[in-house]
Parts: sequence; structure tokens; C-alpha cells
Amino acid sequence: MNRAAVLAGLGTWLPENVVTNDELARRLDTSDEWIRTRTGIRQRHVIGPGQSTGDLAVEAGRRALKSAGTDQADMVMVATSTPDRPCPATAPDVASRLGLTGVPAFDIAAVCTGFVYALGMAAAVIGSGAAGSVLVIGADTFSTILDPEDRTTRAVFGDGAGAVLLRPGDPGEPGALGGLDLGSDGSRSELIEVPAGGSRQKASGRSAEETGAYFTMQGRAVFSEAVRRMATSVETAADRLGWAPGDIDRVVLHQANARILAAVADRMGLPAERFVSNIGRVGNTVAASIPLALADGVIEGALRPGQRVVLGGFGGGLTWGAMGLRWPDITPV
Repeated sequence: MNRAAVLAGLGTWLPENVVTNDELARRLDTSDEWIRTRTGIRQRHVIGPGQSTGDLAVEAGRRALKSAGTDQADMVMVATSTPDRPCPATAPDVASRLGLTGVPAFDIAAVCTGFVYALGMAAAVIGSGAAGSVLVIGADTFSTILDPEDRTTRAVFGDGAGAVLLRPGDPGEPGALGGLDLGSDGSRSELIEVPAGGSRQKASGRSAEETGAYFTMQGRAVFSEAVRRMATSVETAADRLGWAPGDIDRVVLHQANARILAAVADRMGLPAERFVSNIGRVGNTVAASIPLALADGVIEGALRPGQRVVLGGFGGGLTWGAMGLRWPDITPV
């Protein structure tokens, strides 16, 4: 019998420190109105001194396991572009802190598409029988790689983590993931990048300051690519599940920008109400954004058992992807 990866638990964690638009306006040449009208964001959470991506990942992972009613997993994947260290990966430490020492654990770096990529890899592992359950965590602390004087990126990004536990099950049951669509286009990698810090910069003999030590993004080009790629990927995933676009009850996209979400809805010809969004409260949390939006969708009643749901992401690489499921009856922690 074919095995599917089934969503069994959902957990999230946000740093306690909340930075409002008004607080940013006191430090930068911006305003609450300027940020809200361009991004839809009112506030974001930011880690405090001594906190790291791994700390957030551990808390989200612990809550996903609790949501699933277990303390065990056979594999841990951490989707992140802000690991605790360049080497080693963050996932083994996260697994150890969760009491999962000995299980395979590794990072996936696909920026804002990282969570969807990780779901796809976890579903393949479970489908092959190589693992019984996989803990998938999306966690990022982009506040650590932003130029403190750049009002655009500082306004958009927040820190956070979200996680799901996947278990083996029947392809036809609620929560079973399917319709995977993934893609990339490295010829446009310069649209979203941190130029310094890797082997290319270090082998060049140029300093990080010369190359560019902070995150950069070419906003207009990213906007058009994100809208096109996410709309197409969501439609492809739905089609592979036998769903027409109009059959989709809810779309949960990477929370990049409120305007991008609206543009994807318009391109797909779907009402905006079908798109779950929490970007106003948390900002763009990169690989954490989809699981955070899923949890808020359940809590606010936008996601209900039995609904046809498609998840979609777009990020640096460039990367994009989507996957669908019928929403299960689970309680996020």
C-alpha cells in the first residue's frame, strides 16, 4: 500500500519582543502609514540578546510534538537561512535538545520556500519507508542579517518558528500531503541574497563589508516573480490532486507582503477571503511563515477540518513550491 505523509501536529513559537511600526519610525526615516500601505505589516517579533534560530526551532518543535501527542520523531529537518553557525547544521543540536539524539537531522536552505521544500523531502522519506515520522521545522531570525539603517527590509522581516510532525498514513485520509510541485531558477539568484559570508566572497580576497554583509532584495523584480511563480505552483499542485483552482477552499502562502498575496489571488481569480494571512501581526518570517499562518488560521477559524488547502512558497534561489492536503482535525500548540 502507498504511504503518505500525514500532518499530525502543529506548533509555533515567537520571540516575546514585539517591534511596532511606530517604534521603527522613531529610529528610521519611515512611518506606520508608509509601512502598512506598502506591506500590510503592523508589527513583528524580534529575538532578544542571546537568542538564536535554534532556540526558536526547539520551542516550535516541542510544541508540534505536544500537538501530536508524542515526544518522538524518527528524523528532524530544519528549514532555515539563518542557522546558528555556518558549520555545523542547526538541526542536530535542535534534535538533541528535544531528546532526539541519534536520529538523522539536517538543515534545508531554500529561504522563504524552505518549509515547502522540507515538507516535500519529508513526504518522500516517509513514503519510501525510510522513516516513520519526521519533525519539520521552519525557523529564521532575519533580524540578525538586516542592515539596521535599511527601512525597507527592517520593516518587512520578523523572527519566528513553526513546526509540524508528519506521520505515515493513507493517501486518502485528512492531513495527507500530495500534489508536490517544486522549482528553482538560479540564474536570478541576485534578486534575493546576502552577498558576503560564503566561499565566493572569502575566496575573492574582498572583505564582507566590501561585498555586502547584509541581506538585499530587488523588490520590484521579486514582486513579479513571486506572484507568477506562486500562482502557477499552487495551480499545479492543485491539478495534481485533481482540484480545479475554484475547488481550493484555502490557500496558505509564504507571508511575504500583503500586496503579493492580493496579487496572487487576483491572478488565480480567487476571492481574497480564501487566502489565510497573518502578516500584519508577525511580518515576513521567512521559512517560519507558512506554519505560523497555519496555526493562526486554525485559531481564527479560517482553517477547518475537511477543507481543501494548498500551501505555497517563493524565495531566494530563486525557489518556489506548493503542496496540498485536506485539512485534518488538529489543535496547534
